[in-house]
Amino acid sequence: MNTVKRIDPRRPFVIAASGLRRITLGDERSADASDAAVFAALRGAHAPAPKPKRVYRPGGRTLLAVAHSDRGALDEHARQAVAAAAILADAQTEVVLLVLGELTDDAAALGADKVIHLPSLARPVFAPEQALAALRDCVAAFSPAHVFMPDNATGDGDLGRRYAAQARASIATHVVEIDAEHVGCYVDAGRSFATRSLPDVILLEFDAVSAKLPFVGAGESVALDTSGAAQPPHAVGRYGDRGTAQLDAAEVALEEADFIISAGNGVTDIAAFEALARTLGAAVGASRVAVDNGHFTRDKQVGATGKTVNASVYIAFGISGAVQHLQGIKDCRHVIAVNLDASAPIVKRANLTVIADAQSTMRALTDTVGQAKQSGHNQVGAVAGTDVREGMAA
Repeated sequence: MNTVKRIDPRRPFVIAASGLRRITLGDERSADASDAAVFAALRGAHAPAPKPKRVYRPGGRTLLAVAHSDRGALDEHARQAVAAAAILADAQTEVVLLVLGELTDDAAALGADKVIHLPSLARPVFAPEQALAALRDCVAAFSPAHVFMPDNATGDGDLGRRYAAQARASIATHVVEIDAEHVGCYVDAGRSFATRSLPDVILLEFDAVSAKLPFVGAGESVALDTSGAAQPPHAVGRYGDRGTAQLDAAEVALEEADFIISAGNGVTDIAAFEALARTLGAAVGASRVAVDNGHFTRDKQVGATGKTVNASVYIAFGISGAVQHLQGIKDCRHVIAVNLDASAPIVKRANLTVIADAQSTMRALTDTVGQAKQSGHNQVGAVAGTDVREGMAA
């Protein structure tokens, strides 16, 4: 019989110089205050050091980065455009960031020294002439040597081309290579590669640079007189914003959906899953196994062999997280996993994991959201002095 006593992995430990956790042997009692201080110091030694602040001389050269925000945040493509400007900035150059919309991200962490945000031009407002006027005002105020923008299909690429055409500025589009001397892009259907010196406007392809910087900027928020952009979208120009049409979540393509709930092999109550989707107003996705089992059509499959999605919220019910599925959700902002297996691969990808049965969690969510909606309707009726049920009958 083995009489060797096992070491409890939850016993007190220290972080060695190698970065590995070492369990303290001997007395199993908790460490005293002095030991706790030593442990804290050892752990702090391995904490990431704060990034240094980039030093520059105000009044010198300026590089301007421009991008639309999405609910106060810049997507990865926009962050890369700001990072490109910050990487090319020297000690005589400041980086100015113009955000069309609100900005809740840390501008300093993005590499910007000064930031201007225009909430009136936030998505989904369609106001191309006002955005162009705001860019012109910013260029007039700061006289940047170069303007950096993401070359995307959600407004920034179009804005950069409009500005270059109106200002008769030099421009490079679909840029995949950049340094202090030149930019490069593929031409002739990708069969050739062309380079040129830095133009006035630089539209960067996704992943042309890394958004991870070894330094931070000043992050100073400044105001700008954008009289041309301050007018409401319907007041000027040839374009009118007719707003957005409300569609049933089931009709939205997964590639365009902002909120998706997805079912895997762990979901056996398909009716409850679909009821939850209707209650939440979420688009429906599925893993390859759930599609192969005939529970969902092939156009609902998420993964490398299905759809690649970039939703703000992606809730995975009963999905273990195969490599192909994780590849399909790599661009999602917040991933929530509901799974009985705490060691499933999707747990490592998820921002929040609920270790529970998918069926019971779905029913609880449906009931909770339904009660919250009903409570909201009752509160509205009470404020208006009208009984909700009578109003609905009328």
